[in-house]
Amino acid sequence: MTLSETLERDHPRGDGTPSTTPPRTGAWRLQLLGTWALHCDGVAVQVPHRAQRLLTALALLDPRPRSYLAGQLWPDSTEEQAAGNLRNCIWKISHLFPDLLDRQKDPVLLRRDVVVDVHLLTAVFDPAGAFPDPPYTQESIELLGRAELLPGWYDDWLLHDQERTRQLRVRALERMAELSLAAGHSATAVDAALAAAAIEPLRESAHRLLMQGHLAAGNRASAHRVYDRLHCRLGEELGILPSPELKSLIANP
Repeated sequence: MTLSETLERDHPRGDGTPSTTPPRTGAWRLQLLGTWALHCDGVAVQVPHRAQRLLTALALLDPRPRSYLAGQLWPDSTEEQAAGNLRNCIWKISHLFPDLLDRQKDPVLLRRDVVVDVHLLTAVFDPAGAFPDPPYTQESIELLGRAELLPGWYDDWLLHDQERTRQLRVRALERMAELSLAAGHSATAVDAALAAAAIEPLRESAHRLLMQGHLAAGNRASAHRVYDRLHCRLGEELGILPSPELKSLIANP
């Protein structure tokens, strides 16, 4: 099951916001987290690499004129060549995948009912928004932990979204750990904090939550091990020590 399907299953939209789920027939899902994939009615379709890059840009970038898209996607080409590449790419997508693109000519847009997993991730797990209440499934935590935005893609126009998505995942996992601790679900808190620390190995807030989860479960030795590992890594890699507040957790559990 993909992250978008898991999010829709475990955290359905109940806030009055219009659903992002497309009609049953001709339902398009664009997966950008983990690996790139496009599905129509649950069936994966093969997409040429140039078309993948254009569809990704349409999903992530704000609506921009064709000239902007062409310059971003083909920065080493002349304006004329880039514009021609974009026209050919749009033509191919329109013929291979009818109804995937909006009928509007400029700016080029995805159809509004295309489900994009990054958009669902932001809608469900933005810590500043209406964050879902616990309990959280192990599957959701694991999927969120590995939901990196297009690993191995190094386009300049994509770097900001990759970092933004990484920070969103870390903050969401930390929020899951916080709310799980408050609800008395120490094991879930440990799992969520572990996933956050795996994304940001030197992030003290994630390790604090991990230690608090172990302490809530009565596992003081585990909390000490977390502190000791972070102490060593911070010293070796950055030449700094954990904060006194973090040390106080094991000094005064």
